[in-house]
Amino acid sequence: MRRTPANDLAAAEDYTVDPHTKNHAPSPFTTFANLPEAQGLYQPDAEKDACGLAMVATLRGEPDHVIVDHALTALRRLEHRGAVGADEGTGDGAGILLQIPDAFLREVVDFDLPPLGKYAVGTAYLPTGGVDAEDKQKALAGIAQSEGLRVLGWRHVPVNPDIVGKSAREVMPHFVQMFIAEASGDSNESVNAPFTGHIPVIDLDSQAERRQLDQKAFRVRKRAQHKLGVYFPSFSSRTIVYKGMLTTAQLEPFYPDLSDPRFATKLAIVHSRFSTNTFPSWPLAQPFRTIAHNGEINTVKGNRNWMRARQSQLKSPVLGRNPEELFPICSVGASDSQSFDEVAELLMLSGRSAAQVLMMMVPEAWENHETMDADRRAFYRYHSSLMEPWDGPAAIAFTDGDAVGSVLDRNGLRPGRYWVTDDGLVVLASEVGVVDIPESKIIEKGRVSPGKMFYVDTEAGRLVPDEEVKAAVAAEQPWATWAEENIVNLADLPDREHVRAARKSILKRQQTFGYTEEELRKILAPMAATGAEPIYAMGTDTPIAVLSKRHRLLFDYFVQSFAQVTNPPLDSIREELVTSLKTSIGADGNLLRHGRVRVNHVELDFPVINNDELDKILHIDDEDGAPAAIKVSGLYPSHGGEAALRERLAEICEQVSAAVERGVQFLILSDRNSNGAWAPIPSLLLTSAVHHHLLRSATRTKVALIVEAGDVREVHHIATLIGYGASAVNPYLAMESVEELVAQGEITGVTEAEAVYNLIKALGKGLQKIMSKMGISTVSSYCGAQTFEALGLSQSLVDQFFTGTHSQMDGVGLGVIEAEIRKRHHAAYPDDGVAVPYRALGTGGEYDWRREGPPHLFNPQTIFRLQHSTKTRRYDIFKSYTKLVDDQARDLMTLRGLFSFNANRTPVPLEEVEPVSSIVRRFSTGAMSYGSISQEAHETLAIAMNQLGAKSNTGEGGEDVDRLLDPARRSAIKQVASGRFGVTSLYLTNAEDIQIKMAQGAKPGEGGQLMAAKVYPWVAATRHSTPGVTLISPPPHHDIYSIEDLAQLIYDCKRANPSARVHVKLVSEVGVGTVAAGVTKAKADVVLISGHDGGTGAAPLNSLKHAGAPWELGLAEAQQTLLLNGLRNRVVVQADGQLKTGRDVIIAALLGAEEFGFATAPLIVEGCIMMRKCHLDTCPVGVATQNPDLRARFTGQAQHVVNFFEFIAEEVREYLAELGFRTLDEAIGHAEALDVSQAVQHWKAEGLDLSKILVSTASKYGADEIRNTSTQDHELDAHIDNRFIQEAAETFTNCQHVSIEAQVVNTDRSVGTMLGHQVTKTFGIDLLEPGTIELNLTGHAGQSLGAFLPAGISITLTGDSNDYVGKGLSGGSITVRPDAAAPLSSAQNVIAGNVCGYGATSGEMFLGGAVGERFMVRNSGATAVAEGIGDHGCEYMTGGLALIIGSTGRNFGAGMSGGIAYVLDLEEKKVNKQARETGELTFLPLDETDRLEVQNLLERHRDCTGSARAAELLTDLDTTFDRITKVLPRDFAAVQLIRAEAEAAGEDTASMQVWNKILEVTARG
Repeated sequence: MRRTPANDLAAAEDYTVDPHTKNHAPSPFTTFANLPEAQGLYQPDAEKDACGLAMVATLRGEPDHVIVDHALTALRRLEHRGAVGADEGTGDGAGILLQIPDAFLREVVDFDLPPLGKYAVGTAYLPTGGVDAEDKQKALAGIAQSEGLRVLGWRHVPVNPDIVGKSAREVMPHFVQMFIAEASGDSNESVNAPFTGHIPVIDLDSQAERRQLDQKAFRVRKRAQHKLGVYFPSFSSRTIVYKGMLTTAQLEPFYPDLSDPRFATKLAIVHSRFSTNTFPSWPLAQPFRTIAHNGEINTVKGNRNWMRARQSQLKSPVLGRNPEELFPICSVGASDSQSFDEVAELLMLSGRSAAQVLMMMVPEAWENHETMDADRRAFYRYHSSLMEPWDGPAAIAFTDGDAVGSVLDRNGLRPGRYWVTDDGLVVLASEVGVVDIPESKIIEKGRVSPGKMFYVDTEAGRLVPDEEVKAAVAAEQPWATWAEENIVNLADLPDREHVRAARKSILKRQQTFGYTEEELRKILAPMAATGAEPIYAMGTDTPIAVLSKRHRLLFDYFVQSFAQVTNPPLDSIREELVTSLKTSIGADGNLLRHGRVRVNHVELDFPVINNDELDKILHIDDEDGAPAAIKVSGLYPSHGGEAALRERLAEICEQVSAAVERGVQFLILSDRNSNGAWAPIPSLLLTSAVHHHLLRSATRTKVALIVEAGDVREVHHIATLIGYGASAVNPYLAMESVEELVAQGEITGVTEAEAVYNLIKALGKGLQKIMSKMGISTVSSYCGAQTFEALGLSQSLVDQFFTGTHSQMDGVGLGVIEAEIRKRHHAAYPDDGVAVPYRALGTGGEYDWRREGPPHLFNPQTIFRLQHSTKTRRYDIFKSYTKLVDDQARDLMTLRGLFSFNANRTPVPLEEVEPVSSIVRRFSTGAMSYGSISQEAHETLAIAMNQLGAKSNTGEGGEDVDRLLDPARRSAIKQVASGRFGVTSLYLTNAEDIQIKMAQGAKPGEGGQLMAAKVYPWVAATRHSTPGVTLISPPPHHDIYSIEDLAQLIYDCKRANPSARVHVKLVSEVGVGTVAAGVTKAKADVVLISGHDGGTGAAPLNSLKHAGAPWELGLAEAQQTLLLNGLRNRVVVQADGQLKTGRDVIIAALLGAEEFGFATAPLIVEGCIMMRKCHLDTCPVGVATQNPDLRARFTGQAQHVVNFFEFIAEEVREYLAELGFRTLDEAIGHAEALDVSQAVQHWKAEGLDLSKILVSTASKYGADEIRNTSTQDHELDAHIDNRFIQEAAETFTNCQHVSIEAQVVNTDRSVGTMLGHQVTKTFGIDLLEPGTIELNLTGHAGQSLGAFLPAGISITLTGDSNDYVGKGLSGGSITVRPDAAAPLSSAQNVIAGNVCGYGATSGEMFLGGAVGERFMVRNSGATAVAEGIGDHGCEYMTGGLALIIGSTGRNFGAGMSGGIAYVLDLEEKKVNKQARETGELTFLPLDETDRLEVQNLLERHRDCTGSARAAELLTDLDTTFDRITKVLPRDFAAVQLIRAEAEAAGEDTASMQVWNKILEVTARG
């Protein structure tokens, strides 16, 4: 009998274990690593890593030791991209991959070696200290023999263990090299015939013979890992890897082989790792066997699952006679990069070229590419039906042993720069300047751009261009024909008749699925009317699903994961060309096959389909004319309880397996046709149960799942279904509901068909946004990626039906889920058959407080008491407010409400507890920007906090100079967010704390926007932008695509103001602890863990409710993980998120927080009444509006806010006394003072297990370990600017002009920033004359050259520079020019990296060469000239000027709303499609003013940089002017014109009549 879920409930743990690993030896990923077990909230699989990499090769065809030397030098120069944890001697990992050094090995082994290519060698990691080494070697020899190989001999690898850190040495393997060759004819008797399934093949050509040897080595390695627990970093006839838990400087001395001059190679790849943890792991150091990877595979959960399911269909000689012994292909316990390598290696061994494999696994953005070659597009289209992309930001260096190359993912979110010398040396690295080469020898300087491949063929001795490599792959097979035969578009299938549902049945089904009036009006109606997801404000303060007394949909128990720090979210709106909602569905074939893999796929342009499209899929036939699709009914007997539901799920799984065996390729899971006796199974449970059942039986890739669901009505619902394996979703009831709303006149302005079309569009676009939050760009790789966590579901339920998902608090099982279905079903089909006559659907009240809706923490009662008590300074009324809130919280509103205080504590007298005045210093207000809230509301908070000695926060809107310099009115915390509005040297210099906002509680993973109607002239002035033009903050910080980039921004901010603390703001989600550890290693001074509740930020509804977790979980996880890593005492931890009472503060402190943030409560004190209209500029009490008439109604006073915080502090004192603590410091981290043992009497919360949150930290670690007791070492004394500051002493005393010469190298980062800080600190707003301090630099500048450089300083660099030149430029001048000795022409010479001029506000840059991606992103006032730029140029620009006199990449001008770009030879197809088609950007010839401007810039550029290109353009100006296009944003031009006319007429440009004129023009969209 086949095993079904019902039969093996006893063996629940089986669900999470790969059956292939049942009898395996202990994994080398645990034996050679020091990872702690999962404990408390810490999950080892949440660990991430990122890094720097480099590659060196020769084109001369001869191996040389110089290559090894250069590679090791490059590795040491990338040291700042790796990291070191608490154990100083243990690095995160470093390594090198090389060709086999044949001549060297022949001299050091004492046995004969056959010719190169006839033997394979690899280093075996044997048990630490050489325990049982001989037995292991015997066993290895046995495995080799069974594969028809003979062991030539063994060599002990010399190592120098004394230099390694203690924690790395404890798990250090014993290194022995194993040499093997094909068994000769005479020894064949003993093995009876080799195990490849071939008789020993003798007449193969040498390449095929070598591949056969490599395939055998691969099998030996896999079997050794599974049977013996022996790990080989590489085992091949071509390459060898030396790596370990080392710092970049330790690699060479640790392995003396690498220093031996006889050790020669033609190519080398090196890698330096930055992990979020400090736990060493030898096998996870890179490079791996074929690749080194810098980045993060966001879809890795799905990729591994799909790979595991494919194993049953893999057929190839590479797998030998017993493929099962090699499975799983993706090792359990490996990192995302290792899994990627294992799949890439398998594909290469099966006979695909390295280039083809990388094009398959990391395809460029072909779906929306307007100019791609047809053959190449066909290659991608065909392969998309074989394998989903491994998606996420990635720079990958790869080699097959002869060719070596590098590829960037479709977003190009990692740097890659290369040099070629006249003697055939090629160097590629994450930065320039990693190897010392005289400029006169460098004949080419280039960069790898998004989706492009850099390829060096060391055999042929040449650099092969991307076009040529891909054209060769595209011509290998008739891909176009194959794709046409394999894939049919849904639109091309025959049409079916449209069927309409009866009206009366709609209401009945809406009741069955628990629809509410609020959902119809607030969610479905806006989507149907506008085609976009509705936006709302003021966060969420209703209970999470598991604490809600009402029945909730299963979807609500899942929250979306989002990218923060270790990888960036994507910009799905402005960078739509790299994302794709297209997918093809159907059964997959054998991935390892060489010829055409025959599949029948249907291509869907959109993952949400209507009824007619579903009908088309249902009627697909296979080649024999039998139906290829079946519908499976997802209903269960409504009165049978949990047992019936469980049995029905098992029955469905059986039915599905039988259908798959029969050859069905499309399964439609449907919950239609429920009635009184049969209730619908939640579509998510049904989908995931079937998906995981098929994964476990390894048949999942033989079928596509399509879901026909009545319970789907929000974007989040679509996302969870696709994330758990659905290929497409048909939300039939949502569509019928909007048709009905149109028919009844509830929605006007659209027809029924348009309403359905809009709904589908809104759901699809919303899905695209949710994928983008996680940094995933295609639906095909999002499908099954499971980027969710469960909040409040029992782990056993999750392990069975949602395998691989985390549920941190345990929680409800199938019984409660079934009870919730029954409650909904009962409303539609009451037992007595009598329906409630007066109300058809529930009111709702999730979003707005309703009397009969769910409880809200802020309701009319609590708001009144809070406002009354703080206005009248009555502590007794305040206590009644906190009692109401705390009682509500206890009444299951929040997690903290479930905690009580431990009764066994000895209290202390209240007078002995620290005073209110010292407690309030730990408080700060939230990051609400000036722009989202009014000047009055913002300033009142600042005044109050400054009076208390506490801190307020600017939010991301910059700060007016008059406030900035006024100690009473300024905000102490200055925020640096992705929009970089008003982030200048002056702003940073006047900060006490600088906060880097990585995510926002209301909408983690998303950007923000300030609608045109709120960008009044005074807001625009502060933000350096144009009145009446919408302002956008991109989802990612464009200078933070990984953890080492965040380390760089922290470094920049610390140099921009050495005395300010640098904060990093994170949002709570599973794994936030490991991110906090990484951020601490990146040297943040403060880590802020925000709750998911959100505040004033406007956000899409799905983000308000379904992204992020409560702060109690994130804070506890961060505290526990930082302690495990030994990092907690280096950093201050802060918590915020709907804190309202002293009890909230004390719980946060006991869980580990030292400082506390409040946002919503102080706004209510100022008069906010929670109308939730913040995003509309209609706030009736003048808090969240810029409208002068409404602002006049603002009644808040600083004294009220002071009262509030003093009351909170007083309450904190009372709790401290009760718990026996005299100071808050004594209380921090003492989670044992909390108690969760009092059983919760509630039908859902009984299964919750909160003990993991309370893993007490104080009793386990010392009192000085559990809170911040030391500071980060920022190495400020070592910065190069210290020298400049001394040499410019004259300038600081009497403004004298000085000129300073210096040599710089790539490890000199943020050059000029600290000097700029001194200038700003000394002179403030009295600007120095331009060029008062001249820095003349030569060499290769590190990242962030001239970041935040103020007026008065000019930098001229002769050489080249890395990423972020002129970031935040604040008036200074930067010139980068090539060395006079360089033989390159400037236009071909890449002189600076990505993201130059990000957030610049004033100043100028002349760059004498080409630059990378995202040139002048968010520029709001600086002028810049470059001789060629990458993709996404001038993105989000709101002011300033850019002149580009060279080639331009794709997606130019996306989101550009101000400023002017002059572009030479602009191809309009390269401009952002949306901006082009809507007319947001205009393309004009140059008028007289423009001509003068361009001529002046060209002359200055020529004079500053010596540019030949500029000189040539100046010789024939008329032709030049004709070739240049002026790119001008339409609204920006209109506003400039209106203001100019008003000024000419003598009107005040900030007056209301001018403002109304502006809005008439700009708000029309």
